Amino acid sequence: MAMTASVAREGEPQSEINTTPLIDVMLVLLIMLIVSLPPQRDIVSLDLPQKTQAPPPPAQPIRIALSDDGLTSWNGVGISRAELETKLDAVAASQPEVMIQATRLVRYSNVIAVLASVQRHGITRVGVVQGA
Repeated sequence: MAMTASVAREGEPQSEINTTPLIDVMLVLLIMLIVSLPPQRDIVSLDLPQKTQAPPPPAQPIRIALSDDGLTSWNGVGISRAELETKLDAVAASQPEVMIQATRLVRYSNVIAVLASVQRHGITRVGVVQGA
């Protein structure tokens, strides 16, 4: 109900809008919208990680270097291909990071042979870096 400062004469149009029916219609539409929404049935279940002990610090990566003359080294120590297989077999269970460093002129077949050997032992963290 609004107050009017002037006296309305009979038959004159009112200059105010009656907002009560508009509010009633909006409330009914809002209630219909809320009722018509489907209930949430798809609940997303998340497997959150549980608090555990801190993981051990990452080990130093193993560097396998291949040189132009066909020599292979394990962290700077020269080894043969048979020794490489033995060492890879010994460390495969701990899943170390292996970095294969090859010089520019090394034969592609040597690099592929080392990569295949690492893959055969189940080591998945492998990187190839360019040597000097």
